[in-house]
Amino acid sequence: MPRRDRRGDTPPPRTGSGETETLRGFLDYLRTSVAAKVEGAPEPQARTAAVPSGTNLLGLLNHLTSVERAIFLGDDVPDWQATFQAAPADSVADVVARYRETVERANDVLDGCVELGAPVPRPRHGRPAPSVRWALTHMIEETGRHAGHADILRELIDGSTGR
Repeated sequence: MPRRDRRGDTPPPRTGSGETETLRGFLDYLRTSVAAKVEGAPEPQARTAAVPSGTNLLGLLNHLTSVERAIFLGDDVPDWQATFQAAPADSVADVVARYRETVERANDVLDGCVELGAPVPRPRHGRPAPSVRWALTHMIEETGRHAGHADILRELIDGSTGR
């Protein structure tokens, strides 16, 4: 039976009164939560599928890194399914560090966005740029969805729970 380790439970943020501060506050809260769910997970369980779909902790965070890079940094992703697997040489620490570095770069881009209705400044090549509002909302949805998956996977691995 896996041990029961409860991480500190951080409630959702109480952000500023503006829409931008609220959206960015919730996105950063979810980003921190999903990275914490993966951080310190034991190998090889972190990359081992725990469900029939093949979903694993490292793959989820690797995928979220790709989505952040596509939405905010303009990267092209030729094979989205492939993003659900981390490279065999990548450790848990490598994947978490790459995600956090990508989030930092995405936040640098967002810091320059003053109007939510304006297009994201680094759209993917050959595609129309979504609005900053849409991009933030999509990343909240995407990160929240996969944070829930990661929470279940981490509990299956070692019993660790919490936001």
